[in-house]
Amino acid sequence: MKIGIVCYPTFGGSGVVATELGIALGKKGHEVHFITSKQPVRLNFLTQNVHFHEVFVEEYPLFHFQPYELALSSKLVAIVERYGLDILHVHYAIPHAYAAYMAKQMLKEKGIEIPIVTTLHGTDITLVGSHPFYKPAVEFSINNSDVVTAVSESLRKDTLRLFDIKKEIKVIYNFIDFDKYPSIDDVDCERNTLAKDNERIIVHVSNFRPVKRIKDVITIFAKIQEKLPSKLLMVGDGPDREQADLLSKKLGVRDQILFLGNSNEVNKILCYADLFLLPSETESFGLAALEAMAAKTPVISSNSGGLPEVNINGKTGFLSNVGDTEDMAKNAIYILENKERLMEFKVNAQIFARKFSIENILPLYEEMYRTIKVGCC
Repeated sequence: MKIGIVCYPTFGGSGVVATELGIALGKKGHEVHFITSKQPVRLNFLTQNVHFHEVFVEEYPLFHFQPYELALSSKLVAIVERYGLDILHVHYAIPHAYAAYMAKQMLKEKGIEIPIVTTLHGTDITLVGSHPFYKPAVEFSINNSDVVTAVSESLRKDTLRLFDIKKEIKVIYNFIDFDKYPSIDDVDCERNTLAKDNERIIVHVSNFRPVKRIKDVITIFAKIQEKLPSKLLMVGDGPDREQADLLSKKLGVRDQILFLGNSNEVNKILCYADLFLLPSETESFGLAALEAMAAKTPVISSNSGGLPEVNINGKTGFLSNVGDTEDMAKNAIYILENKERLMEFKVNAQIFARKFSIENILPLYEEMYRTIKVGCC
């Protein structure tokens, strides 16, 4: 099949999932066309089956904000016509599903029918989408998609609660490519490059936005440090980076923290990890937690959103109420203070993560594409 994928080309979870999906589809022989404002960060190479088309937005003094949705719709029409795409798969309701619907109407006037698959990832529903300014457009875009998927059962329920949805929403979980992560039998990484033999290595990965509760990460680490010598690797960047730095100095743990910035090699960084911290205000799924688990790393997280569907309390890590840094630190110490217990959690985390392997999830998307293509045209 010929599949067009529209996503945000950033380090965020939706962009990562969309890019990894496209690459996997290309390996299976499908022709994949990424249509985005710039090359997705995880798209490090192009193959004969994977193509990238940049959406250009001309700047006009008349516009205070440049009309990206118009440029995207026009680009979608051009790519569908030129390459004969079978399906448009858009990630995020706004602006992508909205732009895809406009492209579909323009193509219909040319005698071309193309189905739209919209995958909801979270922020487009729980934060931006539910705002009164955007809610009508989000609702319209979802209801006028041919197929709608959500990355967790929690997100599906949130969508039905927040919007008047007349479409069925199918849950297709996010996935992980285990070929990029060490197996349970692999030897440990060379940890001495980052920490002493008696130190535990703790990792956090995010875009450092307020919803990720970065200050909670620092607070939890400081409490762990009181009991166990540790190092904290902070991967990512964003608006709360400076606050994290200031708090770490205030709590006296700055020298034990490495701020690594954004990275395309999270899997390699996680190779060093003993524990992963994700105390987010909300997570529609928790892709960062799944990536950690795939790398044999137990997770300490909040119990919000889709996290309980990924991180199994007492088995792959622990769940706590949002903001309960005392409980999170207590659970972290419980895992880290005993080597045998730590290894048990590590093994459990990686075994459970295999439920979300790309070998299990990719066929669900392929079957959905075949069904919608037959039903549409």
